[in-house]
Amino acid sequence: MLTRIKDLATNLAPRLLEIRRHIHSHPELSGQEYQTAAFVAGVLSSSGLHVVEGVGKTGVIGELQGTQHNEKVLAIRTDMDALPIQERSGLEYASRNMGVMHACGHDAHTTIGLGTAMVLSQIAEELGGKIRFLFQPAEEIAQGASWMVKDGVMNHVSAILGVHVFPSIPAGYVGIRYGALTAAADDLEIMIIGESGHGARPHEAIDAIWIACQVITSLQQAISRTQNPLRPVVLSIGKIHGGRAPNIIADQVQLLGTVRSLHPETRTQLPSWIENIVANVCNSYGAKYQVNYRQGVPSVQNDYALTKLLQSSAEEAWTTDRIQVLPEPSLGAEDFSVYLEHAPGSMFRLGVGYQDRSINHPLHHPQFEVDESAIVTGVVTLAYAAYKYWKISRTT
Repeated sequence: MLTRIKDLATNLAPRLLEIRRHIHSHPELSGQEYQTAAFVAGVLSSSGLHVVEGVGKTGVIGELQGTQHNEKVLAIRTDMDALPIQERSGLEYASRNMGVMHACGHDAHTTIGLGTAMVLSQIAEELGGKIRFLFQPAEEIAQGASWMVKDGVMNHVSAILGVHVFPSIPAGYVGIRYGALTAAADDLEIMIIGESGHGARPHEAIDAIWIACQVITSLQQAISRTQNPLRPVVLSIGKIHGGRAPNIIADQVQLLGTVRSLHPETRTQLPSWIENIVANVCNSYGAKYQVNYRQGVPSVQNDYALTKLLQSSAEEAWTTDRIQVLPEPSLGAEDFSVYLEHAPGSMFRLGVGYQDRSINHPLHHPQFEVDESAIVTGVVTLAYAAYKYWKISRTT
């Protein structure tokens, strides 16, 4: 069966390149993936899948029924949205939408999802159960998975698989990660409230800007001395707003940032830990404060058995030499984790780096490129893993 899957994917390769380049040329921002969704629905329908549009606002699902009719469903998720970045790749098929670019590889993800559906549709008689393809919007704003779940895409799902491109891994290689793959990502807002005054007489005021600086410094220093170094926390303040004029002491400062963590227990403690530090600093200098901590997406925790399935599938398809077991997680975030609150799952890293280039630009870079030979690698890996999943399910 593996040989057949590889032959089908190889024969589809020219079509998959056309699909990927079309999607790359017409990127759409999160929640605005109307043309992409319509295109995806058309490809799925032409491959004989049952298609539902408008799921999770602008998402699409395609279902492929195997030989056994039961309630269990294997889900395969790929995302569709692009980023607000002006492309500078110089490609012939570069973005035609000013200021919008597929700089995170979601065009490749969508193509791999479609290619996997096209391959499996031709061997449906060999599949032991239903496969539900999730084409998700709005991953870049960490909202799309929640929208999809709200619309019932995880009903009866027993397992879910996903893929994300990785430019630091060469094309033709697959990265496997057991346990934590990505970090939880939370949003932080801190308001420092002081008292205004003349810039020449700061002792008569409560300087919110100076106190905000103390808060930022205290938070960064406290991480290294009060948080377990084996359970990393990254707190970054990315936006500061405050002040009215150069000669007026600021009475309010707003700090906006992101908080990343890997361990659920650490994450639950972070809101109170942050507020205690802010309170201590502000109380010392007579300021008031407000801390608004909003939990975003949790950490992606790959299921052991499904990760083992992906690894064995990739090793059989491409040999062990082309499989990398990743020793470290990423502190980036992925809302694939939202699906994992409803069923076990695993996401693998697909190498898309050019082996003959000294520089492969990172994700979210205006010159980011994908070695398109990786698309077939991704399709075969996912399709064979899906086949093996149902084969194993039938024998256990």
